[in-house]
Amino acid sequence: MKNLFFAAVLAALSLSVAAQNLPGFRASGLFDEQQIVIEDSPPGTRILINAPLQGFGNDDRVLLVLYALPNGNTIEQTFGKQLKEGDDWHFDIQHIGAQTRFLRNVITGRTVVVAYLENDRKSWPAWSAATTDHREQVRKMVEEITALFAPWDPELVLNGHSGGGRFIFSYIDAHELIPSQVVRIAFLDSNYGYDEALHGPKLTSWLKSGSGRHLCTLAYNDSVVIYNGKPLVSPTGGTWYRSRMMKDHLSGSFRLKRIERDSLIWYRSRDRRIEFIFKPNPGGKIYHTRQVEYNGFIHSMLSGTRHEQRGYRYFGERAYSGLISDTAVVPLRRLNIPVRDFSAETGSAFMKRIRELSREEREEEIYRAVASGNIPSFLRETVTLRGLFNDLNGTPHTLEYEVLPDYLAIGSDDDFCRIPMNPRTAQRLADLFGASLLTAKLSDHIWSQAEVKLEPFFYKPVGNANELVTKFEEHNTQIERQLAEAGGSHGQLVAGIKKDVIISARIDERSDRVVIYGWHKRDGSPIQPVYSGHVYWYVDYSHGIRFMNRQVLFDGHLADVVELLNDPVLFRVLTDEDSPVESPSYH
Repeated sequence: MKNLFFAAVLAALSLSVAAQNLPGFRASGLFDEQQIVIEDSPPGTRILINAPLQGFGNDDRVLLVLYALPNGNTIEQTFGKQLKEGDDWHFDIQHIGAQTRFLRNVITGRTVVVAYLENDRKSWPAWSAATTDHREQVRKMVEEITALFAPWDPELVLNGHSGGGRFIFSYIDAHELIPSQVVRIAFLDSNYGYDEALHGPKLTSWLKSGSGRHLCTLAYNDSVVIYNGKPLVSPTGGTWYRSRMMKDHLSGSFRLKRIERDSLIWYRSRDRRIEFIFKPNPGGKIYHTRQVEYNGFIHSMLSGTRHEQRGYRYFGERAYSGLISDTAVVPLRRLNIPVRDFSAETGSAFMKRIRELSREEREEEIYRAVASGNIPSFLRETVTLRGLFNDLNGTPHTLEYEVLPDYLAIGSDDDFCRIPMNPRTAQRLADLFGASLLTAKLSDHIWSQAEVKLEPFFYKPVGNANELVTKFEEHNTQIERQLAEAGGSHGQLVAGIKKDVIISARIDERSDRVVIYGWHKRDGSPIQPVYSGHVYWYVDYSHGIRFMNRQVLFDGHLADVVELLNDPVLFRVLTDEDSPVESPSYH
């Protein structure tokens, strides 16, 4: 299930090669860029893909840069922003976002896309050491990111700073030969893990395989640095030593010319496809981040081209200062909903198949269908809502959250049925997708913001008829009739058609119950107050499951719904209950 994100986006791309707004991406509002965040694919990783809004037509081609983050840095810090009072200094040492904007103004023959690669240990060497199959995981990650841009025949750049070099070597180690898609490899003071016997022959073979291959390596003399009374690196462990090893190995196959310029020592091949730049360090200073900040990323992408050293100077003043944004805008992660298999059951076929099953069997079939991605495509694009809510002390906070536009359904866009289920099944799916069930407070807010508000339609209880699958289908048909009469369409935010299965502090009191709320009338009043009188396995046609992204923007910062609900003061932002929701899930 860990590749669900990639599969869903790839499937959507295949439907519209000429799309400019990529499926699942969100416009950042800055410099005509769009972005997507993908988490836990593979486990413990986080990826931000930053792309321009334009450049994805039928005749375009993508240059995909895989930028492995340095040790101790987040995506936001690596992306960079204008430094303000109180900000962490890491936001002002790399500026890959601004340097990418510089490159997009220069590299006009390719659509430049950058994937920022982070892991939960904030260190690729540490992550690799803790991940037994790290080479295979890195290979899959690169393949899955690359597949998102398959319609534009992407060329790959392996790039990284500091410990990010471990990611590059892991990818190289995962292949007998460096893949032909890789057109450039750049080590920004990051080749600590270079092994001459293992990597030297592969780099040599790759460079000989075509005239479009470029290698750029930046290093400074870290071997003379004393930090806190101790050498910064071991005699053979720093990039100064490893870069010289790499240079000496390649010198056996390529003639490298030495040039001294601007306090730097350059070694270049005759065709300029290979370039090593060494920064001597007689003062024993630390230039580790300076090599990136001083136009290092720009140079690593332009070395050996006609644009090299034009409009910028490596190890010179920032050439990208005017392109630094005031904020690092990173969107919420997307829900991990898998792509729907084209051979999956239609909604009507599924509902017919489960009609005579027991409650337990029916719930398991519902779980399997939804978990496999058998839901309509219009449910995959969440709707973003914003509101101002007070905490327990009356302090207002801004909340931005994403919800499904409609209630969970099984089937295709043309043949589906909204599917009631018990809360434990819903919770399993929420956990799988990185989602959460709603609170009553958010149910009200969703209704207030809905584009289409329909009048609740209910059936009088006759025996257990309202609990049968046939009644689920009948109600779905009625909703579709009302939606059409109202001029609504699938994908719009719809409300008033179901009671929400919600999370509440009442779950802590009786874990064997389901808590329901809503079914708002046209005046906004709910037919169903918060109610926990039904045993958890009770399900009828009126129950609906609407997921929200468990990750939200709280006062402009990423936050987790569970953590907010647990907080003794902030819980009131999400719920009007009198106490925190200590167990906001059904298990």
